[in-house]
Amino acid sequence: MRKFAIAMTSFLSLAPALALAQAAPVDGQVTKIDTAQNKVTLKHGPIKNLDMDAMTMVFVVADPAMLETVKVGDKVRFEADRVNGRITVTKLEKAK
Repeated sequence: MRKFAIAMTSFLSLAPALALAQAAPVDGQVTKIDTAQNKVTLKHGPIKNLDMDAMTMVFVVADPAMLETVKVGDKVRFEADRVNGRITVTKLEKAK
């Protein structure tokens, strides 16, 4: 029981840091779409939850159907996170 209490105390002390690491929407622009590989290339602003500066990079998409909603040149809002060790777009929509 004591080990459980220690583990819970450790987890709860980390909870605020874990909450800060959640994905937040990022502005970007689609520069390439690769439907065969389920990838999209985005020119994007900083991705704070991944501690990533603004750049252009290729992302895997969590749901290939997301690629059908955008085209090259579209301005988008997206969220990215690490999924199975890969940086992955988890949400993607055209910017309003």
